[in-house]
Amino acid sequence: MVTKNQAITQVPLLNLRAQYKSIKGEIDAAVQTILDTQSFVLGREMEELERRIAEYCGTKFAVGCASGTDALFLSVKALGIGAGDEVITTPFTFIATAGAIYNTGARPVFADIDPKTYNIDPAKIEAKITKKTKAIMPVHLYGLMADMDPINATAKKRGLKVIEDNAQAIGATYKGKVAGSLSDAGCISFFPGKNLGAYGDAGMVVTDDEKLTQKIKIIRVHGSTSKYVHETVGYNSRLDNLQAAILLIKLKYLDGWTKKRQENAAYYNAQLKGLPILTPYVPEHCSHVYHQYTIRVQRDRNRLMEFLIDNGVEARIYYPIPLHLQECFKPLGYKQGDLPETEKAMDEAVSIPIDAELTGEQKEYIVAKVKEFFEGR
Repeated sequence: MVTKNQAITQVPLLNLRAQYKSIKGEIDAAVQTILDTQSFVLGREMEELERRIAEYCGTKFAVGCASGTDALFLSVKALGIGAGDEVITTPFTFIATAGAIYNTGARPVFADIDPKTYNIDPAKIEAKITKKTKAIMPVHLYGLMADMDPINATAKKRGLKVIEDNAQAIGATYKGKVAGSLSDAGCISFFPGKNLGAYGDAGMVVTDDEKLTQKIKIIRVHGSTSKYVHETVGYNSRLDNLQAAILLIKLKYLDGWTKKRQENAAYYNAQLKGLPILTPYVPEHCSHVYHQYTIRVQRDRNRLMEFLIDNGVEARIYYPIPLHLQECFKPLGYKQGDLPETEKAMDEAVSIPIDAELTGEQKEYIVAKVKEFFEGR
């Protein structure tokens, strides 16, 4: 056990350098192949990645694009949602979720969260539906899937589309089904910090809808159906072969990395039991892939975070300002107190390292420091 008298260990939230070193030979060879072939855009590697990700997620189709944000944006656009429409989503997430809706001309409408899962509360959705509502966009936050059955039931009853923001939960399951496969479109981010991360921006949409697949493929290349023939005004949102080649290597290791994250979470759950904190809740019908390991502290959350950082443990708040209170969304008309469970979670949640590259000594050190804080409080 590392004691407080020993030298402080620097423990980052994510150790990409260590991950790279573990697969350096394969990554370097994949990059060199791209440099040798000089095939950079919409090539064999990207098509293979689309096939492999669709297979991994249990969908018929996948479309690579430039980022997870673009995956959301392109899905909303391809579903025909735009100016004058509304999409119901969660305020407890990164701004890309609501931003993708807003940038199509549609209006994001925020429903409060389930305090146990941090995901959108299905029971709060119905009251937000109007004649302008066209879709629901749940987010699988921190690596745990939203409660999709009641969400899909509401969508079916009201004739709405469902778009999964699966930026943080690739490989997570809900009643045996994989994240991204329980909606009209599942949107994945391969940002470097994600569980399956590229070495730059990259994203993908997975779906069983062939027509939607074709629409997204057209929109992502300037609305082109063939060279210099443009069916619509589209965008430039292509997943390049270099990132695809890197992701194909990493995909082979994803399940192993996920298992390690789950083992790390189990260790924390056992070691932190009895402390005045709430560890992550996981429903029996779900598997959690722990993109983040987020605890709730009803008192002194900020002091705990500062204590950990001062002692070399990177801790972070995801996300310190809820979307409904962000300055850019002020025109939407929300105010403090409108979404109480979200606002309470923002004051109590903090994430600690859960990376697959964590060593046993680092985990012991983190637990020791958390315990030390509460013993001295």
